[in-house]
Amino acid sequence: MISLLMSTALLLAAGSGACKQAAPQLQSQAKITCTTAKQKALASVGGKSLRVVSAELEKEGGRLVYSFDVARRGHSGVEEIQIDARNGEIVSAKHETAKDEANERY
Repeated sequence: MISLLMSTALLLAAGSGACKQAAPQLQSQAKITCTTAKQKALASVGGKSLRVVSAELEKEGGRLVYSFDVARRGHSGVEEIQIDARNGEIVSAKHETAKDEANERY
């Protein structure tokens, strides 16, 4: 248990991945914090050398979610993990290539 907590602390320190400032109406609807959601997202990816590249609170598909892009050193692309901001459940987890990410931005 202690090693799990220490691993989580190290992962969080490795990449701040602070959530982008969301609109106040979205923040007021969230029942869990960005930090709690980030811990769940990192745990779902598992392993070492993880870094949160981006983190935001957003409405997607009618759900309020925290969306995290998690990079792993030595691997291409990112894992996009979405955590329900109301109940903390994992909504989706998928691998995105650099091309996928570029398409998402435009």
